[in-house]
Amino acid sequence: MTTMTEGAVGSVREFKMPDVGEGLTEAEILKWFVKPGDTVTDGQVVCEVETAKAAVELPIPYDGVVRDLRVPEGTTVDVGTVIITVDTGGGTAAGPARQTVEPEPEPEQPQGRQPVLVGYGVAASSTRRRPRKPQETLPASAPAEPAAAALQAELNGSGRPAVAGPGPVAGARPLAKPPVRKLAKDLGVDLAAVVPTGPDGVVTREDVHAAVATPAPEPSAGTPARTEPTAPPAAYDTADTARETRVPIKGVRKATAAAMVGSAFTAPHVTEFVTVDVTRTMKLVEELKQDKEFEGLRVNPLLLISKALLVAIRRHPEINAAWDEAAQEIVVKHYVNLGIAAATPRGLIVPNIKDAHGKTLPELARSLGELVTTARDGKTSPAAMRGGTVTITNVGVFGIDTGTPILNPGESAILAVGAIKLQPWVHKGKVKPRQVTTLALSFDHRLVDGELGSKVLADVAAVLEQPKRLISWA
Repeated sequence: MTTMTEGAVGSVREFKMPDVGEGLTEAEILKWFVKPGDTVTDGQVVCEVETAKAAVELPIPYDGVVRDLRVPEGTTVDVGTVIITVDTGGGTAAGPARQTVEPEPEPEQPQGRQPVLVGYGVAASSTRRRPRKPQETLPASAPAEPAAAALQAELNGSGRPAVAGPGPVAGARPLAKPPVRKLAKDLGVDLAAVVPTGPDGVVTREDVHAAVATPAPEPSAGTPARTEPTAPPAAYDTADTARETRVPIKGVRKATAAAMVGSAFTAPHVTEFVTVDVTRTMKLVEELKQDKEFEGLRVNPLLLISKALLVAIRRHPEINAAWDEAAQEIVVKHYVNLGIAAATPRGLIVPNIKDAHGKTLPELARSLGELVTTARDGKTSPAAMRGGTVTITNVGVFGIDTGTPILNPGESAILAVGAIKLQPWVHKGKVKPRQVTTLALSFDHRLVDGELGSKVLADVAAVLEQPKRLISWA
């Protein structure tokens, strides 16, 4: 749709929240990089948004002047919502103008979902949804059609058709988009009791949050009262904002939670532990820091731990596999996309190093450095988090000795690395202070039996105890 503006030369184009091709339905505006009156060019990044996968920068596909920012920062909007308008014909951005809207002819849509370039529109679809209408009213004398009556009965949960009368259909299902229904369910809000403020009587997120803060109205005479749970004691009043803070579950944190629940209750997890003397590995780390081949690169224990795991996988390739439930097959992968769990302000993400098995130690160090920097800046792309095969999570940076990590969905194993610290250790027949850590390997027991998992973990420990095995076993 092109908006023609009176008093300005040219037209105003509406840019909608694009479909990023990940099957996602919404995104949050994190930051605007432009303001009304700014000149933009085709391909220029105008804002940063956060989806359930990652933060993504959106380029504008027009040349022109920014007319209006429709959505403020921190707002979550659905795919297809207009977020910015741009005057593409040389008009000015100063002041609102009367506008007339001229519809453009709808292009023929290809069958099926098509790939979409981020920032350039919503994926084409073979079907078109009709505009949502207000709830229809029926004359008292007009009987409901059988199909409509059956549907209404199902929505009412009564097992029989509702009686239609003047005004909105009795017991009609409240209008709300799926994300809003999910929010209401999570917060325990009955959508039928929410006052809608959206277009055509649609319940919005704000309406749901308002319903949480506002007591539900008393049931009218003749209406069965709902049975509500007993209110908690006043000392634990959930509405006491001075004692509690509620943080909406969205974006990366929401996606991570869903993925972890799915993994925990799909793959049977087994975790094995080993404590190992890594004194020689720590000495090698210090030596590599002085090596010219590693100048400017990030050299730390994680680098050698990653290489040790890659060596163990080379010796036992069966652990680098995936379970295909639909085909009832085990897919052994001849490449390693090494995931590195990273804690970020937006939640836990697991980007992976593609084809890590073929990288030299300096190349692996460079990839690790880039991965960590990108994650810390919140710039990790969705593609960087797809296709992982095994993962390392370094809980030791928080001073934790070990843990029982949950598999990244679709992967076969995850290695947790504990804190490395001086401990009394028997070395060459004497108790001495040595650098010691505990490793924990969780694996999918459908794919990996105890023998295979034990061998892989033992090999990782052996390499870290005697780093020269990086040469002899490579």
